[in-house]
Amino acid sequence: MLKTHQTAPPFSLPDQDGQTVSLADFKGEKNVVLYFYPRDDTPGCTIEANQFTALADAFARHDTVVLGVSKDSCTSHRQFIDKYDLKVALISDSDGELCQAYGVWQEKEKNGAKKMGIVRSSFIIDKSGQLAYVEYGVNPEGHAQAILERVKAL
Repeated sequence: MLKTHQTAPPFSLPDQDGQTVSLADFKGEKNVVLYFYPRDDTPGCTIEANQFTALADAFARHDTVVLGVSKDSCTSHRQFIDKYDLKVALISDSDGELCQAYGVWQEKEKNGAKKMGIVRSSFIIDKSGQLAYVEYGVNPEGHAQAILERVKAL
């Protein structure tokens, strides 16, 4: 698993519109909140996406872009954004390489059954490309506000 003060693993993946988004696009210009979530349009993921959307302008005022990541397709991301009028970009990591690089693809247990899946996690990457904050096993309720407070402290 990653720790603060490490260099953030680079990425270059498509967003909900099929446009390539790279970490390098923001270096020296913006902080990046990279949040990983299990699946589009599920209860916890919808809460988290809606709360990040509600705070999108506040993140922008602090030179921060918010990017959600799951293994869902670009089409699924577009439908999720349209359904809830989300104001965050969603990155498609369909092959799971970014999930592996950030250590969020882990064994999870539900009702006694173990399987691999995305552990809800968030990373704040500062303008220099360093991990300023790392959190695995996030509770979606109120998480966006907590991340905003950390961004304000950068």
